[in-house]
Formats: sequence, C-alpha cells, structure tokens
Amino acid sequence: MDRLRRHQGAGSARLPCLGHGAGGPAPSRFYETTQVRARKGAQMRWSAGWYGDSACDRLPAGGRAVPGLDAAWTCGWPSARIRTAGEGRAVLAVIGECGADDRELATAPALVRAGKWRALTRWPGSYLTIARSGPVLAVIGDLTGQHPVYWRTDAAGTWWATSASALASLDGAPVDPVGLAAHLAFGQPDVLGERSLFRTVRRVPPGHLLLIGPEEAGTVPYEPAVYEPVDLHQAGPVVRAALFEAVAARIDDRPVSADLAGLDSTTLACLAARSGPVTAVTFADPRLRDDDLTYAARTAATVQGLRHQVVSGNPDTVYYQGLDDLAALPVTDAPNAYTVTAAIKRAVLDAVAARHTVPGVHLTGAAGDALLSAPSSYLADLLRTRRRRDAWRHALGHGRLRHTSAFTALRRARPAGRTALPGAWRQIAADLRGPVRAWVPQAQRPVSWTPLLATADWMSPEARSRLADALIRAADELADPPTLLAPWVDRQDLVRVGANTGGWREIALAGYGIELAAPYLDNEVVRACLAVPAEQRGAPGRYKPLLASAFTGTGVLPGFVLARVTKGGFNALAYDGLRRHAGQLRDLLGPASRLAALGLAAEAPVNAMLKRAAAGQPTAQGALHLVTSAEIWLRRLDTAPAPVWRKVDSRVATA
Repeated sequence: MDRLRRHQGAGSARLPCLGHGAGGPAPSRFYETTQVRARKGAQMRWSAGWYGDSACDRLPAGGRAVPGLDAAWTCGWPSARIRTAGEGRAVLAVIGECGADDRELATAPALVRAGKWRALTRWPGSYLTIARSGPVLAVIGDLTGQHPVYWRTDAAGTWWATSASALASLDGAPVDPVGLAAHLAFGQPDVLGERSLFRTVRRVPPGHLLLIGPEEAGTVPYEPAVYEPVDLHQAGPVVRAALFEAVAARIDDRPVSADLAGLDSTTLACLAARSGPVTAVTFADPRLRDDDLTYAARTAATVQGLRHQVVSGNPDTVYYQGLDDLAALPVTDAPNAYTVTAAIKRAVLDAVAARHTVPGVHLTGAAGDALLSAPSSYLADLLRTRRRRDAWRHALGHGRLRHTSAFTALRRARPAGRTALPGAWRQIAADLRGPVRAWVPQAQRPVSWTPLLATADWMSPEARSRLADALIRAADELADPPTLLAPWVDRQDLVRVGANTGGWREIALAGYGIELAAPYLDNEVVRACLAVPAEQRGAPGRYKPLLASAFTGTGVLPGFVLARVTKGGFNALAYDGLRRHAGQLRDLLGPASRLAALGLAAEAPVNAMLKRAAAGQPTAQGALHLVTSAEIWLRRLDTAPAPVWRKVDSRVATA
C-alpha cells in the first residue's frame, strides 16, 4: 500500500491534476472537445531511433527528441510519460507507464554502466527502456509485446522503432506474406523468431533486447526461458505485491474506471478502489447467459469506492459490427482482434465517458486467464518428465470438468510429451505440404507445441509450401529449444494477448482520450505468476487458486469473489454477429480480398465456414476472427496514412 499512496500526485512522472469525476450522464464540453480532437487527429504512439556512423537524413514527422539521447524520438507520447536520468556516458529513458520514483530513476544510470539490463525492466508499469552506456545502445521492450521493438540495418547504420510499419515506410517495404501466413496459421508470435510482418524489418522477440554497438547490432536475451519454480502458496504474497504496485503505477489524479466482470478484472477494480472512487463497468447482455452481472452487483455493494455502471447489450453490440466503415477503426501496427469486437468495447467506453468529466485511465483484466490458470496441455510435460501418477490424477480432474475420460485427456497430450519443439515444427511442415485437413474443433485435436489452426487449411498450396519452408528453417536455426511445453505456450499466449490489447488501447485513446491499462501484462506480475508451475496454476480442483493464495484474508476481495468457479464468455455475441454480418464478411473476404490475393484465405472455405455459423453449427470462430482482423489491417494499410518521416539535412537531425 505504501507505493499506492506514494504515487498519488508523484511529480514529473504523473499527468497534471485532472481530478476524479463522477459527472452526470453527459460528458462536459472539455471532454467533448477532447474526444473530437482524438478522433480527428489522433496519432499512433511510437518511438524510434538511429545509430550510425553518419547522422540520419530523416526524422519522424511530429516527433519529439528524447532529452539526453542522441537520435531518439517519440511520437504521440505526452511529455509526462517520457522520463530520463543520467548524463554523459550513461543515460536512461523510460517511455510509458513507469512506476519508478524519482530516487529509483536517479540511481538507474549505475545499472546502465554495469550493463544490468534486466534490472531496468523490474519497475512496476509497462514501458520501453532506452539505455546508452558509452558507445553501446540498448533498446528494451517488455515481456508481453506492449512495447515491441523492431529494427533494420543498412550500410550506414541501424534504425529501430516500436512500430514495424514505421520502419517499413522508410522505403515502402511491403508486407511479408510468409510472416503474415505464420501469424494466421500458428497464432504464436515467436515461431519465426525475428521475422516480422514486413520485409526487411526484424522483430526483437519478447524477453530479448536490441543491443547496438560500433561493430554490430543484434538481439540478446535478458529473461530466462523458464523461471525457478515457486510453490503456489509461497508465490501468493509476491503476486499480491506485484498487482498492488502494477495498479498503483496507474493511479494518480486522473479518473479511474475498470471492468467489473470476472475474477481477474474484479481483482483490479477492488485494488484501485482502495485509493479512490472507481467507475466499475459491467457489460451485460441476456444472450450471454452468465453470472457476471450478479457477482458484479454484489461486489459493488460490498466494496467501498466502486461506483457500478451496467452497460446493457443491444442488437448492435455484437462481433463484426461496424465493418461497413473501416475508416472508423483505429490504425494498428499489426492485425488486431479488437477490431472485430470494437462495438462492444466502445459501448463500455461510452459509459465511462458519460461518467467522467475528463478522460482517465481504464483498467482491464486482459491476460489474467493466461497467468492465473493454465491449459491442460501441461499434461504433456507431466508425461515427458515421467510423473505418471500426477498425470493420471490431473487427467481425471480435467476429464470430469470437460465431461470426457482421463484416457482421452492423456491420449491428446501424449504425442506432445514425446516430441521436442524442432521435431514438432518439422511435422507441421510436412502437414502443410500434405492434403488439407477436414475441419474439427481445435479442442479435439492432439495437443501440440504449435497448433496448426484452421486458417492454414484455407491457404493456397503455394502459400502453405512457403510457410513449410520457413518453418523448417526456423527448426534448423533454433539454438536453444525449450524443454517444457507449458512455459513455451504460456509465453506465446501472453505475447498474443499483449499485442491484441494494443489494439484496444488504440480504440480507447483515439476515440476517447482514455488510457487503457492492463496490469496483468506488467513484467513483474508476469514473473510472479509464471514462477508457479502450470500444474499448480491450472490444477482442475480449484478455479484460479493463485488468486486465492494471493488475496485470502487480506480484505481486498470479498470471500464470495474468491470462491467463484464460473466465468463468462462472448460466444453468443460472436455467433449472433456472424449470422447478422455474414453478407459483409463474404464481401470483405470475397474476390477483392487482400488475403485471397496473397493466397492466404481462399473464398470457398471461408464461405463454407460462414454457412456453418449461419446454421448454428460448430464453427472455427477463432479462424474467422483471425482472417477478418488481418483483412481489415491490410485494407487500413492501403488507405490510412502510415507513420510519416520527413527528410532533413543531416546537420539538422543531429541538432
């Protein structure tokens, strides 16, 4: 709690005092002005820099130089979110929500001089770090892709940026069809390593940093692939402290709102309410048939500081609503899942805007599922490490939950328990070169290190063959493959959620001026949770036992919340959206589709899946979600202005 108090109104690291507001039903004139300006002139936030023997010949249009660092700029970031420390040969900048206080930041240059890069990633919040030690420059993103790092080199030096499309626009580098095919077919960002969605642009995998020196530039890991295991009960207080500080890093004098639905979002709302009033928003729709609203209302009546706001669904709050006006969707750096669910997210943000007189910060429980529980695929690790009794016991529990047998659970897990990651990728490559599979739900297929999604079966033979070639190369080049499946899957899930949350953030910022915060994606929260082995986080006997270990007896969460065993879902709104907007989707993914032109989504199988949805049959919802968001992204790249560079005299660039 000390940091919660300390960060309220904490100096230069915080926005100017705006005050909490509970307002009336209509936003104030100030808020209306802010919203209009955001919609018409919002700029995607990104940072960039140059390292070379000669000065660069261009600058980001509208960019602002980072104080103390040569040739580094930010675009769209408010000055309160750019903090620097040090001078001379050791300089540090943090960009984003960084919970380091002034003293901690002032002592950080000593860490820079010592090359202790990981120590610079351990403050609460979510931020990019740029550190210079003499002639060496380190650019450090976060563990979950909230602040990704990309780079490209030429004979003169190295450009880096947090936007791949910005680097691509330096010379008009096109989308890489193989990189996009991997995005669609696997859903795991790290499968092709440093390959990005644009040709000539390389990505820094999460947990790695970009290290640039006079001789070379390259990526270096700063995070272990697997953490030293910590028992769930020992980890509880560490998780609690990490979440306290993650929420505290966002609490200042801005209005605070939060989702109030499942266990994850309820935890954040209750933590924030300990520091002041919170507008707690629950999206409720009779089509969902869940108990989120029941628990939310009871929580709001119990926890002081929660001001409950119910957002009622209507016929337009469904998936795929608004695809007739793609220009209204935000420009994102990669295909983003929230473009498909934007109508639901905007309904929530509309309610927040109506309650607050000025834009504030909105807390979401994104990534809570990935951290606080675990998929049953960890059974493969129990089999691999010959813990057969544990595997059987866990399989019995998962079988009861899913109304199937323990033998079925173990049969699905056994192939992955006998295969290493490189071998799994070679098998997938062979599958890609073979005939297209008949569709069955992913949950009925064997567990895999890297599941091959239904989208792969919608690609042309040529696209599948190119993807198979890239996968074989990735398998051959994998220098230090992971030994356990669960940690690999956990990291991939988190990075995917992190990238998608960036799209929701753009919706909130561009349309409302609201800052979206996802504390579960903070580095220290990730570390605290993933140190607990998957078989403890995902054990079938209790629902999210790590939260119970963290908060039981603390008074933060009501006991009935910690005892909850249910979870809401949006399947009904997905199916309703598919039925209502099938015609628009057929047009979007039809003959004029950009994906079809690249051989990445043929019209016939997509239409067949849409017909299944219209008939109420089981459908590859995730696959349709992926191809729709990718098609929207490609079209927005064609029509929306890319991040702009302006050419300058090299002497100006160094001034």
